[in-house]
Amino acid sequence: MLAQTLSASIVGVDGLPVRVEVDVAFGLPALTIVGLAGSQVQEARERVRSALRNSGFELPARRITINLSPADLPKDGTGYDLAIAVGILAASGQLPATARLGETALVGELGLDGALRAVPGTMALAAAARAAGVAALIVARPATGEAAAVAGLRVHGADSLGEAVSHLAGVRDLPLAATTRLPVSQAVVRGPDLGEVEGQALARRGLEIALAGRHNLALCGPPGIGKTLLLRCAAGLLPPLEDDEAIEVSRIYSVAGLLDRRAPLLRARPFRAPHHTISTQALVGGGPRVRPGEASLAHASMC
Repeated sequence: MLAQTLSASIVGVDGLPVRVEVDVAFGLPALTIVGLAGSQVQEARERVRSALRNSGFELPARRITINLSPADLPKDGTGYDLAIAVGILAASGQLPATARLGETALVGELGLDGALRAVPGTMALAAAARAAGVAALIVARPATGEAAAVAGLRVHGADSLGEAVSHLAGVRDLPLAATTRLPVSQAVVRGPDLGEVEGQALARRGLEIALAGRHNLALCGPPGIGKTLLLRCAAGLLPPLEDDEAIEVSRIYSVAGLLDRRAPLLRARPFRAPHHTISTQALVGGGPRVRPGEASLAHASMC
């Protein structure tokens, strides 16, 4: 029997919908994952096996083939665990094929006991799910605030595989997460105040003019004279992020794993101070698993 669920993958700082196709057929018992699955995705076989068993479900003693489509896109991370487990239950007849299964994206890592855990980049994954046209998303409960920052998507938080399956089967509905919004007036600016800086009148004047006119500014001089301090003070002079900017910046920080889930929508403009010995890869991003660099983390900083 064939079943399909929807998840998402991180590509750079954006999310891309991924369809999880599960086929349960007669043959020697095996669980195979195809579709350019990385090592973390391949390890999902053991996590899903234990999570299903410890949640009271059964792993069919059949030949199970799982395809992550599009198959030409490299995939890594642990966010496919929930979609794979639900797909196996649907393909084996343990979960009825309901309308909820077709309109709900699933993102989350499974523990061996069936607990559902949050993954980095939840905001970008939620945006990908919305772009795929689904109406709802199930994520780990700690990540609901991050996912709910994406408008036009019903977000449900679950603590375990069992809770997610009960919701999809229509047995017990999961609570709907409130839409995350942070008023501009609550933008938190961390850093020193320019009014507390003594001396450096010329540098302070140049900083004020550059920020007011949105000009570029370069400070040079010997170490210890206050160049970095002055630039840190700029955070208090910059206007808060607008709605679209806040979502863009928050999504980048979500992918980088630097977002505080207690305050998932950033309103204060970022300030980054990379050391002069930083590598090119750390500055512009990249690596085997592409991660945002300092240039991306400074998006919308205006300084």
